[in-house]
Amino acid sequence: MTITIPSTGRYVLTNANVPAAVMGEPASGALVLVDIEIADGKVVSIAAAGDVSVGPDRIDLDHGIALPAFVDLHTHLDKGHIWPRKENPDGTWLGALVAVGEDRNANWAAADVERRMDFALRCAWAHGTAAVRTHIDSAPPQHEISWSILETVRERWASRIELQAVSLIGPDDILDRNNLRAVATRTKAANGLLGGSTGVHPDNPAIMRALLEMAGDFGLDVDLHIDETGDPAADALQSLADAVIETSFAGKVTAGHCCAIAIQPEATAMATIERVAQAGIAVVSLPICNMYLQDRRNVGGVRTPRWRGVTLLNELKAAGVPVAIASDNTRDPFYAYGDLDGFEVLREGARILHFDHPQADAFTWVRSVSAEPAAIGGFTYSGTIGAGLPAELVLFRARTWTELMSRPQTDRVVLRSGSAIDTTLPDYRELDDLMGRQA
Repeated sequence: MTITIPSTGRYVLTNANVPAAVMGEPASGALVLVDIEIADGKVVSIAAAGDVSVGPDRIDLDHGIALPAFVDLHTHLDKGHIWPRKENPDGTWLGALVAVGEDRNANWAAADVERRMDFALRCAWAHGTAAVRTHIDSAPPQHEISWSILETVRERWASRIELQAVSLIGPDDILDRNNLRAVATRTKAANGLLGGSTGVHPDNPAIMRALLEMAGDFGLDVDLHIDETGDPAADALQSLADAVIETSFAGKVTAGHCCAIAIQPEATAMATIERVAQAGIAVVSLPICNMYLQDRRNVGGVRTPRWRGVTLLNELKAAGVPVAIASDNTRDPFYAYGDLDGFEVLREGARILHFDHPQADAFTWVRSVSAEPAAIGGFTYSGTIGAGLPAELVLFRARTWTELMSRPQTDRVVLRSGSAIDTTLPDYRELDDLMGRQA
């Protein structure tokens, strides 16, 4: 699909299908046909189709769907695109952890990390993403390298993608007060969030309290990798909720993955969900990556996974927990594929998480890659379409949800501040020298 934006910057997108909530109707899976008036990079008005008659510059979308630009709340820009030089030897989470550690020690000089980060953001931009949160490997001394790069890249991309960052350290570094303070200090200087990763660990209550205490001392919000495991004994999410409630932690708390509750006894899982809701914790599911990585046990190379690896997102949402879905890793040992495409996350999330039925309210889930992560993350970009807001839109030829979700929609048009951007994706060949390949 191609459209030509007039040089005046004032035009009307006619016959656009948008989610009913855009017109103030009750949230549902319904689409309504509207005209969207845009001028000087902002949405001027949204009215029922045929009601707007401004000037000659009218672009007929022929009932094509218009969605807000995407928000990707959980990514790993510093790990991205290293697969060609460092594959996961067996596809498991532990295999990925070891492989990334080896690549980090061998290759993560500033120039290497910066180029891969920039490449990944160019992919996200071309697909229609307006805001990204990335986790940054921060175990000392890596924190002194990667956070400086993050600041450079964030400044370079400030007018295109709103970029947040979270420190990522393991349980041993969280329990080491000196290391935790060093990471918190650097995170604070970069206006980031404090985070880490833990699953099955005997000291999870102490880990959560240590992290929340340090975050409170520095006035930082928290975003954690939680229970990214198929072991039903994992209790990090329960420990986090308990710690938030018991310490009256005042910052915002986000938990990613939370896979283990999906294979715990029903009573245990529901009690944890209730506690998470009480604590005000938001949960981010990474459906594509978790399905790829979890329950992967290569027994003679012939074992098929028994579960999807994802958290109980529908139950969490029903309990009032703010939820979102996101990309996670991209072409690295934790996930060999991916391209930071918010629409791919939505499309595959519908299949994996079964949030597409009942159809009457199924596509309120569009908000899980736009408005909900925008709110959870506190981004300036709202992830919504509305009068007075910047015209950050993704336009599709598809006219219905089933048309939209049945194809990759590679011909989408991306509007940023009302202008159509170049959606050409960067060529992987640009990274050949970093992968040890000859140009």
